[in-house]
Amino acid sequence: MPQCIVVADDLTGANATGVLLKKMNYQTYTVMNSERLELALFDSCDCVMYPTDSRGVSSSLAYNRVYNVTNLLKEDGVKVYAKRIDSTMRGNVGSETDAILDALGDDYIAIAAPCFPASGRIVIGGYMLVKGLPLHKTEVALDPKTPVTVSDVKQIFEQQSKYPVGSILMNDMMNGKHYLADRMKEMAADGCRIIVTDCVTQEDLDLIADAVITSQLKFVAVDPGVFTATIARKLIVPADKKEKKKILAVVGSVNPVTRQQMEELWLSQRTAYNIFAATKRFLESEEEREAEITRITDEVLEASRAFDIITVTGDGIYPENRIDFRQYEDRFPGGVDDMTGTINDSFAEIAHRVFTMHQGFKGIYSSGGDITVSVCRRFQTAGLCLLDEVLPLAAYGQFLKGNFEGVHIITKGGMVGESDAANRCITYLKEKLYM
Repeated sequence: MPQCIVVADDLTGANATGVLLKKMNYQTYTVMNSERLELALFDSCDCVMYPTDSRGVSSSLAYNRVYNVTNLLKEDGVKVYAKRIDSTMRGNVGSETDAILDALGDDYIAIAAPCFPASGRIVIGGYMLVKGLPLHKTEVALDPKTPVTVSDVKQIFEQQSKYPVGSILMNDMMNGKHYLADRMKEMAADGCRIIVTDCVTQEDLDLIADAVITSQLKFVAVDPGVFTATIARKLIVPADKKEKKKILAVVGSVNPVTRQQMEELWLSQRTAYNIFAATKRFLESEEEREAEITRITDEVLEASRAFDIITVTGDGIYPENRIDFRQYEDRFPGGVDDMTGTINDSFAEIAHRVFTMHQGFKGIYSSGGDITVSVCRRFQTAGLCLLDEVLPLAAYGQFLKGNFEGVHIITKGGMVGESDAANRCITYLKEKLYM
């Protein structure tokens, strides 16, 4: 039976949200005719999309359509309820939110996160921006059927809803999920039925989702689809995926592109913790190499108590830490290739020890083809089962054979991608691991 019910104001929005859910391997149906609706059809279905075609109708008619459909589809086993709205706030967003709340009961609140980062729709300071422009200065203000003439998202809901509306701004979000969960509970206790949140990136949506789940409030997601997909990923988890999972990133590249990518990753991922590797210690002596590997492994394991994403980064991404290979020529008769091979093997050894000692690590991100080769060799995998392209020259797959068969890995060339490339790869891994 369905675990996710999405009531959308039009067919395009229903299908767009359904595709986001399908990408995460949920069986998704769009229902277009309630008269032909048979619950037996849903036995193998995870998510149901129902378009009400109510964006351009009167607020009272929109309310009735959403209320009736929600009453028809609601079930005790449903984990995610969502009201899909337009990404530019067109239509009856307030009355339709009221309708789904009324159908579900007085103990439900609505969490409105009307952000669609990939389309340039964000909310900051309570105001919606579309590709950098305030909403009321875009063509949406000239829409012939449902024009939107203000950019304040809270104000839009207040004008259309009968319920009190609260807001969570970026300053609140900087305090973490537990603070946000408490704020949500406080606002709900004060009578707010709709809570509007700032949201700029996918990481913001992850934080909001974690906070509302932590709060244990009964809620409806109100958004253009991305927040709904984020909630579903966290609440509708296959039985074999429910254990707590971690991601390890091993990054040895020293080029400026890698530095930009890693710095953006550290800023974006609130559950990430970085450890710098003093790469010259890998070359000074076998004793120094072993000591550095042990230090980093121990720190990774300790950090994993509080963080889900651990990055081990060579300190050579900063020019002042670059290695002068000439001073190690006596120890490495094979020259620079021998030295870089030792560095790559050291990163691989750290990864292998971490995965051996902590079974919660299920995903690896490696930057640099040479490090990936060393990782696969140390893990004694037969190869990679390639499953997808995350971005050009960044591949996603799983280990083949060996003791670590099935471990998820994304490997990316060191100079590949824009500044957000590493963050996009980690976000992709989180989706595949239901994190």
